[in-house]
Amino acid sequence: MGVEIERRFLLREGATLPDSDRVLHMRQAYLVNSEGLSVRIRVINDTKAFLTIKRITPGGNIAVRDEFEYEIPVDDALQMMRFSALGSVKKQRHVFKIGEVTWEVDFFEDENEGLIMAEVELPSFDTPVDLPEWIGREVSDDPAYLSSNLAIHPYTS
Repeated sequence: MGVEIERRFLLREGATLPDSDRVLHMRQAYLVNSEGLSVRIRVINDTKAFLTIKRITPGGNIAVRDEFEYEIPVDDALQMMRFSALGSVKKQRHVFKIGEVTWEVDFFEDENEGLIMAEVELPSFDTPVDLPEWIGREVSDDPAYLSSNLAIHPYTS
């Protein structure tokens, strides 16, 4: 079983980010989002697609989730995205490597425009991580900042 341990942060007001190592354009739609379970279809740069299942352990921390992710054909993903009645999320992801830590900073688009969130995946939730100066408030434990919830309840509303 795969486990994702992810801490999420908002950026400081007026933060200046380093140059990105790479930029990814992502579209994702949700087929299931209930009771701590989400099933997502993600298309990256129109060249790769993934089916991802995430589950929060009942009574567990939302930053630690079971995760299963499988690459699927892009054409299949685009067709499956049409099945979603739960909304979608578009974002531009900037990837930075700072020391041994890889940061992903998501600039959300459409109804989530204005939201910028940084994430870091860790081997355990209590793994110490040096926070860059552009990191602001931590939102790892706030379900409103899960992309699956932003698809249903956008940031601008």
